[in-house]
Amino acid sequence: MNQGYFITFEGGDGSGKSTQIGRLKSYLENKGYDVILTREPGGTDIGEKIREIILDPNNKEMSDVTEAMLYAASRAQHVAEVIKPAIEAGKIVICDRFVDSSIAYQGYGRGLGDSVSIINSYAVDKYMPHKTFLLKLKPQAGSRRIEGREKDRIELEAQTFHQTVFEGYEALEKEFPERIVGIDASRTIEEIEAEIRKHIDELL
Repeated sequence: MNQGYFITFEGGDGSGKSTQIGRLKSYLENKGYDVILTREPGGTDIGEKIREIILDPNNKEMSDVTEAMLYAASRAQHVAEVIKPAIEAGKIVICDRFVDSSIAYQGYGRGLGDSVSIINSYAVDKYMPHKTFLLKLKPQAGSRRIEGREKDRIELEAQTFHQTVFEGYEALEKEFPERIVGIDASRTIEEIEAEIRKHIDELL
């Protein structure tokens, strides 16, 4: 395979992204593909340091614009250091969250609108995902799934914020139907995995 592929997973907290990402990685590796697994914010040493700042519950004074710019800064480093080289080397990159998260969480959730897309146009360079799997789960159901675990600064936001984020994701799904695949994440792990595999087989 000469051409690399960039696959991202999106969705609210508790939607099962980590489970499906791990399963897809194993599926592709069993087919002989070279797979890079990464995440946002993070994915690089610099990005992981930025992640700690963004998600630290003690950083209550962080402004919405600062938050959006920190995500974009982490992404710019991630693209330059990990995503771009891997795709150009013909590898498959699977990323837990990418620019759609910023648009949903900061553009819609924080009400920053189009400014988030403008900021991130520099960060992503030309490396947009070939396919994005949006695991759709109502925020209330997602909250129940992550009960009992320590929550980060974003997870601690009010339910109204997470509902707005969910609606933002639905708007993105409608805007980019050729790239974003909405998947009902309330079903079994196996049912979700089968649907993802079907789309991956078509892509590759």
